[in-house]
Amino acid sequence: MKPANPFSQQSFRQNYRAVCDHFLVLTRSRSLRKGLQLHALVIKSSFQTIPLIYHHLINFYSKLQLPLSSLAVFDEAPAKSSTTWSSIISAFAQNELPLMALEHFRLMCCSGRRPDDHVYPSAMKACGILSRGDLGQGVHSHVVKCGFGGDVFVGSALVDMYAKCGVIGDARKVFDEMPERNVVSWTGMIYGYAQLGDDAEAFALFKDALWEGLDVNDFTFTSLLRVCANSTLFEMGKQIQGLCLKTGYDLSRFVGSSLVSLYSKCGSIEGANVIFSEVPFRNLGMWNSMMIACAQHAHTSKTFDLFREMERDGIKPNFITFLSLLYACSHSGLVEEGKYYFELMKGYGIEPGDQHYAMLVDLLGRSGALADALDVIKNMPVRPTETVWGAFMTGCRLHGNTELAAYAADRVFELGAASPGLHVMLSNAYAAAGRYDDAAKARKLMRDRGVRKEAGLSWVEEGNKVHKFTSGDRSHPKANKIYLKLDELGEQMERAGYVADTTCVLKEVGSEEKNRSIRYHSERLAIAFALISFPPERPICIMKNLRICGDCHTAIKFISKCASRVIVVRDNNRFHRFEDGKCSCGDYW
Repeated sequence: MKPANPFSQQSFRQNYRAVCDHFLVLTRSRSLRKGLQLHALVIKSSFQTIPLIYHHLINFYSKLQLPLSSLAVFDEAPAKSSTTWSSIISAFAQNELPLMALEHFRLMCCSGRRPDDHVYPSAMKACGILSRGDLGQGVHSHVVKCGFGGDVFVGSALVDMYAKCGVIGDARKVFDEMPERNVVSWTGMIYGYAQLGDDAEAFALFKDALWEGLDVNDFTFTSLLRVCANSTLFEMGKQIQGLCLKTGYDLSRFVGSSLVSLYSKCGSIEGANVIFSEVPFRNLGMWNSMMIACAQHAHTSKTFDLFREMERDGIKPNFITFLSLLYACSHSGLVEEGKYYFELMKGYGIEPGDQHYAMLVDLLGRSGALADALDVIKNMPVRPTETVWGAFMTGCRLHGNTELAAYAADRVFELGAASPGLHVMLSNAYAAAGRYDDAAKARKLMRDRGVRKEAGLSWVEEGNKVHKFTSGDRSHPKANKIYLKLDELGEQMERAGYVADTTCVLKEVGSEEKNRSIRYHSERLAIAFALISFPPERPICIMKNLRICGDCHTAIKFISKCASRVIVVRDNNRFHRFEDGKCSCGDYW
């Protein structure tokens, strides 16, 4: 017996309104199977001629991340209204297909349809994804010509687009000229300054927003927490977390992901774990944040466990997920596991990018398989980047192969301008091998190209103040006490068996001067300051912009034992947790 049509007993208007209501429900619940059944019923019932139905169909497939199905529905539409055009442009922009979004924006304009306050924000979003401020300026001109310059939604999209493209001056100009601002425009500006590292301006805008009584949202808090995490402003971050608790945004997936990143980057993997466990609904960003945190803190097994748990929950990994896995393998010497995850990535339909190849080269190089690492580079489907060659040079440095390091440096120079880090790496490789003339030539090349070596810097947070130190620095108000503490520690360490390793000092100087130069490295000054300033029960967390040297790594192990303190040091690559004379990295970093 043929099943009855559930819409047959109602009027045509009631029927198609019921279809629209059903699509709204199914879109919110992300129910693909029932949505496909309803789509089939729409075709059988001849509702496909109604533009509003097409809008709901396009939106339904878009929200289920099936933009090509949205396109198929759009192409079948016999009459395309402004709403239909708006829906397909939004579908592409929301699903990270910016070029298709802009192409359909162009086609819409060519068809004689006038974009409105729904279409322009989608076009702006596409420009922001591409980081193409020049394209955004073209759309901006169109906005002005069509009289939408004063619209709050279009203006907010403009601010957000320019901020994401790094054109902060244009973003601020649009923001200041807006007759009315909403949470999107305020958050866009805060995000823009946060992205550029202008922490002071980001927080100043946030205070202005609160002063004007704006109800900030989870994206606003996410931007501020990102500032705190990147600048390791832990105390400030905890104050923002308090505001999240008061406003009910602490359980937001976006806020949760940023809080995991904040606690991790500030040295508290335990705090990151607590946040992760408390958020009831986790998106891919939050899983990735926790996996990155575990990988950086040498919790390698936990990284793998999280990946398996994520798979069981039906969350599809992306390229960042596999970067985390490869990073964990690289810094634990797990070569076979790294190769496995590299191949598994392809099984998920993710083509390895230059960052994945850099991680694989780093994994092989650190393990001493330099020939295999070089084979990977030579067989890459894309041209090796500076990052890839830099990873290879790291392996060469760790295993003392200056000849291959020089070969890699030659390839980097062929790419054009190289970063200061690679220039320094080459110079140090020569010096470590006793080839001081070649090291001098490398340094001269740096000077000729106007490349300046980044100064070593360590910092520690006390309250809302950050104390910064450079090697041999005596400018701190507590300098005398800091140096007395270091001398006191030096005596205790020597009695415990510490012997300075001066091989990391690459200058042609005497052994006594070498000993003095490493004794007062920036991280040791920061640790001594913390020892005389922090209560005994408080762990010490030091941030450093460069890789920790071998001797300091050994010294801090002794300090942690002699002072009976937990010391966490974040260098430019990972976290080291020193406790009772041992380091979490297992001396493999």
